[in-house]
Amino acid sequence: MKDRFSVTLPLTGEYLTTVRLTTGGLCSLAGFDVDTAEDFKVCVTESLLILKRNGYGSATIDFTVGETLGCRLCGLELSEAEQDDVEDEISRALLSALVEKVEFENNEKGGVSGIRFEN
Repeated sequence: MKDRFSVTLPLTGEYLTTVRLTTGGLCSLAGFDVDTAEDFKVCVTESLLILKRNGYGSATIDFTVGETLGCRLCGLELSEAEQDDVEDEISRALLSALVEKVEFENNEKGGVSGIRFEN
């Protein structure tokens, strides 16, 4: 059986710290070692930054905790994208290097609207 934990937050710096702490706690519940937990926290933070750069003002994060820890992030409140393709490319590469499977969902404008990964 998998437990679910969800949170919706504005994409501002103050809340990103809270999300990192929450993610660390969920990694502990999943039995991750310190290095794996840090990698997962980086993935959550980078995903939120991708959504912010793609013009979203807030996001919903859905965690599933079971034999693995899964995370799905969806952008909310789309406005004008900051669109920094170089930064997005770096963030995407980092995600791909740190977790086994990552999926990106695009919106109608071609920007990223959602990200899903698990470890």
